[in-house]
Amino acid sequence: MTKRKSTRTNLSPWQTSFLNDLRTLAAQQPHDLRITDQPTTTSEGRVSIRLRLFIAGLPMEEAGLPLKDEEDFLVIVSGDPLEAPIVEVEHDRFVGHPHVLQGRRLCLYLDQSREWDPVGGITAFLNRFWQWLTDASEGRFNASTAIYHAVGGVLHRTSGTPTIVVRQSGVGRHIQLGWLKPRSSHRLDLISGGRGEDRMRAPVLTAGAYMPYGAGATLAELLALLTAQPTGGEMPSSSSLAEPSTAFLTALAASAAKSPHDSPQYFVLAVPHPAGGPDYLLGGRLTPPTANLLRHKVKQHGVGSTIFGAGDLATPIEWCMVSDERPAVTTRRDNGRPVSTFCGKNVHIWGCGGIGSWAAEFIARAGATRITLCDPGNITGGLLIRQNYTETDIGSTKADALARRLNAISDGLKVEVMPWLSLDEAARAVKVADVVIDATVNLAVGRLLDTLADNPDRRAVLAQFATDARTGSLGIVTVSVLGNRVGPSTIDRQIGPVVLGDPRMELYHSLWQEPLEDDELVPTRGCSVPTFHGSAADMAAVAGSLVTFLGTHLRAAQVSGTHLCAVPHAHGGPAHRFLPHS
Repeated sequence: MTKRKSTRTNLSPWQTSFLNDLRTLAAQQPHDLRITDQPTTTSEGRVSIRLRLFIAGLPMEEAGLPLKDEEDFLVIVSGDPLEAPIVEVEHDRFVGHPHVLQGRRLCLYLDQSREWDPVGGITAFLNRFWQWLTDASEGRFNASTAIYHAVGGVLHRTSGTPTIVVRQSGVGRHIQLGWLKPRSSHRLDLISGGRGEDRMRAPVLTAGAYMPYGAGATLAELLALLTAQPTGGEMPSSSSLAEPSTAFLTALAASAAKSPHDSPQYFVLAVPHPAGGPDYLLGGRLTPPTANLLRHKVKQHGVGSTIFGAGDLATPIEWCMVSDERPAVTTRRDNGRPVSTFCGKNVHIWGCGGIGSWAAEFIARAGATRITLCDPGNITGGLLIRQNYTETDIGSTKADALARRLNAISDGLKVEVMPWLSLDEAARAVKVADVVIDATVNLAVGRLLDTLADNPDRRAVLAQFATDARTGSLGIVTVSVLGNRVGPSTIDRQIGPVVLGDPRMELYHSLWQEPLEDDELVPTRGCSVPTFHGSAADMAAVAGSLVTFLGTHLRAAQVSGTHLCAVPHAHGGPAHRFLPHS
């Protein structure tokens, strides 16, 4: 037996304060809280404190954490107050319960950045600890939503490894061959088929059960944890592996043997979730030297688990982040928001300038499946101040440059460019699109939409977007819903007198008035027509509001009309007003 290292010296101010306050509380409540051993320090400078809590009064449920009247815990305190204290146990009674990490660490803080405040000190920590024990004993934690619950509650990721993107569900076989397609130096896409020079073999194995202790850090640890609970910390030899581990190791070796020399060997684990439903996915790889060793052994001895010695199994695994985007496990982050109504929609956007270029991006991110752009105007350097383009876009047409940007946002989006807005193309658009947005501020285009609104075959909602010339901080979207044979420009002309006649709407009068002398500016002498004042921040804010209000119309509104809105720095109100068209 060795003596534990005392913590009487070399403590940080935070650790000293924490320990002193804990001792004070223990002295005040000896029946409920006891420090059972001399605190010790680790090589990383952390302080470990053994606590015994009397918790006999906690309510217990059958599905809850199996607590005794008294429980021993190990509290580990970092020298940095920005890091929350850690609580662990030294037994396996809590294994598999939600928010118990790798069988022994209690997840007191799901998101430390929002939940841990060091100002509260020991009192806040113990209150949080007690609340966690209460929730756990009553079975309040949800195994279905507990983060990383299928694999010990922890993120498996090695710094410097690429992210594996998964969008397809597997076919349900225990072992299947997947392919990784490189998209960049930091991204690989898992696909089910299709060979190519750039694609890498990656066996996909379904584990026999969930892995409450995690997946380990070495090949030996992974093989042990795939099929059984670890006992005594001993790692298996190649001759003692259970059948699922043997099958995985054989598949790994076979894939490595068929892959190029000096390439890493990737794999994906599908781990059953203890709450049921889709499997949790883990991605990992063996480094090129280790993969080369597999290739050499397969070449010498053939494929089989017995070719691996204890030293081979001790090789480390590099874990990869998995971006799991399968529909069965994914909920869009904009779920329930007005823009979510654009998901799956076919949208035409005519005019890709200050408003249209930002609106197009917001609609693309909202999940539209098809966007058609029309704007033959060329991009010059001055436009970068407020339009959604970059230096490399200068010289391109706006529609072409914006199409490249939108295509880079989503693989599930198809972007088309309409070089010119012809009568035939416009007529076809209102018949096939779900939404047609006119952001051109072009009188002739507005008249054209008015004509097309009366088309008996129209299936598109028609909308016009614009901003004010003076500040670029006001927005207007006029909507013609299905069943209304009046176009947006006509609605706009009818709404204008109503707004101008209402002194409460003075902020928006400029939208129907001729610009004053200083309302517009000439960006480049001798080369530019007068244009409105407005920044990228103004345009993005206004466009976001207009897209949102149009989204509300797509969701439920059956009435045409005009939304007026102002960003907070527009210095007036109302911030939003809808005027229905009758």
